[in-house]
Amino acid sequence: MKKLTVKLTFIEELLGTSPANEDIYRDFVGSKAPDAATVEDEIAAVGVDGVVEKGKTVFPRMVDGTPFVYDYQIKGFFKDTAGALRKVEGTKSSKIKAFKKEIDKLIFPEPRCIPIVFAGATGECQRPLRASTPQGERVGLAISEAIPAGASIEFSVICLSDNHAETVKEWLDYGKFSGLGQWRNSGKGRFTWELLAEEDL
Repeated sequence: MKKLTVKLTFIEELLGTSPANEDIYRDFVGSKAPDAATVEDEIAAVGVDGVVEKGKTVFPRMVDGTPFVYDYQIKGFFKDTAGALRKVEGTKSSKIKAFKKEIDKLIFPEPRCIPIVFAGATGECQRPLRASTPQGERVGLAISEAIPAGASIEFSVICLSDNHAETVKEWLDYGKFSGLGQWRNSGKGRFTWELLAEEDL
């Protein structure tokens, strides 16, 4: 087993992913899946992107008000990146067959809540959402809380299989192309990273 401790520094603003109003989850899930076993299970299945049009997305806050990202958002970034890099010949990701299962069962970011360190105040990012549906074109407005470029987060990644440590580094390298949070494919949430420590467990 290996433990990597890393620092991500955002080169583009980072956008929040959680609805500001908790009832949005229940209203949205209730309208899409009235037979849902739990709200959390359905949200995971439907995805946060479906909730965006219902209201502003923000960062969750610690007790002292510090914004943070959850460990599962790091896992989500790893899965998204592995899915992209598995199509690139010569990458470590191209050799992983069931990458989502391996990330779920063998790679663990910690702590659960990763504080975002930044100077100044949060801002706001507004952008239109367009979709072609069977009912025609739809346009909505997404509004997200934004943390400015220059912010950073520090966390560790436990790799139960030693050979995954190099793959995690490959995924983190990809952060300069596609980052964390909302609207990442447009460049929001892109980052550089540095290795603070690497140890055998």
